[in-house]
Amino acid sequence: MIRTQLKNGLRIVMEKIPTFRSVSFGIWVKTGSRNEKMEENGISHFIEHMLFKGTERFTAKEIAEQFDAIGGNVNAFTSKEYTCYYAKVLDEHLEITMDILADMFFRSKFEEEELHKEKNVILEEISMYEDTPDDMVHDLLAEAAYGSHPLAYPILGTEERLQTMDSAKLHSYMKEHYTLPNTVISIAGNFDDGILELLERYFGEFELTGNEQQLAAPEFAGDLRFYRKKTEQNHICMTFPGLRTGDEKQYAMVLLNNALGGGMSSRLFQEIREKRGLAYSVYSYHSSFADSGLFTVYAGTAPKQTKEVLELTQELLFEVREKGLTESELRKGKEQLKGSLILGSESTGSRMNRLGKNELMLGKHYSLDEITSRIEAVQMEDIEDVLSRMFQKPYALAMVGSSDRAISGLRRDELVVSGTN
Repeated sequence: MIRTQLKNGLRIVMEKIPTFRSVSFGIWVKTGSRNEKMEENGISHFIEHMLFKGTERFTAKEIAEQFDAIGGNVNAFTSKEYTCYYAKVLDEHLEITMDILADMFFRSKFEEEELHKEKNVILEEISMYEDTPDDMVHDLLAEAAYGSHPLAYPILGTEERLQTMDSAKLHSYMKEHYTLPNTVISIAGNFDDGILELLERYFGEFELTGNEQQLAAPEFAGDLRFYRKKTEQNHICMTFPGLRTGDEKQYAMVLLNNALGGGMSSRLFQEIREKRGLAYSVYSYHSSFADSGLFTVYAGTAPKQTKEVLELTQELLFEVREKGLTESELRKGKEQLKGSLILGSESTGSRMNRLGKNELMLGKHYSLDEITSRIEAVQMEDIEDVLSRMFQKPYALAMVGSSDRAISGLRRDELVVSGTN
């Protein structure tokens, strides 16, 4: 792994893989929906869309045609805490990729006609999201967990706020957040020794510095949210305090998640789906942010089965709170986690993602051998520590469905460890 800077201070992280013929290139910016003011919610995602809609040199169609002509894939995504623009191409087309992405990054025009069209596109995206209750419930859950904190803001924003955004607002937001300290370029795959010269040519002009935004850490609210919608199933999420990005117990949390609901052999899947047939989809996951985290359980089930699914989930969580994991679960989880890491390393895209996110959010990197050693070092005491942190407060709960009868009288404080609040 190569970690360096351009003359202007722009951070570069690279991993050369000479046996590959592809290369993945990403521009990472440390801004997402949590960096937004309430009145500008959705602007990070809107900017992500608009960078593909024309520059001083290329129209939106020409940007698409250029990548199609070289057989490359180009895309972007916005999260709560960062935005990424990336492409995967043959190694011989890396310079073309840099040229186009740099032009998009520095010289997008945000023309009024394109702004209007893209607002409609995003409004359709919001409508599609609202028509997908198993997605919608996770945004609702963020409100239940974080209240009015920006981490609860939806990444897509809302129709009302989207309509107020214009070219000046987008440029102003970029000037404040798309700065050198907030930006990282990550590259993984096959590239030659002239890579730094190319980077200087296309990104050496970047001069915007700015001040780092001071973010307030959220408090876990542990509230309940219900959205009434005519659906065949109730879509339910419960969430507990988790671990921030880079927490020393992060691998203990991953192993706990794998055992509880991270796969087909997990307790939740086996008990609720396989043994009792109460849900088609039931799983758990952990989300990490710069200063907090959430451990979440999701299930989609028929209204008449909702109460039973909730009770079973609480029973399984209570059991793991009291008894922890078994030695077999810990051992199998370690092998599963190591396997997924090694298999993931065979993709230039996943390597580029790991490099960019680690540099942007942590400022440090671990080799696969170091990560494997940290996974192997996890002991039962680490799992117990994570569990004690999860069950400090009543969990937050969100549901999208036709009736809130199953959750209205639910005791969400029953799992709280005695002596905590």
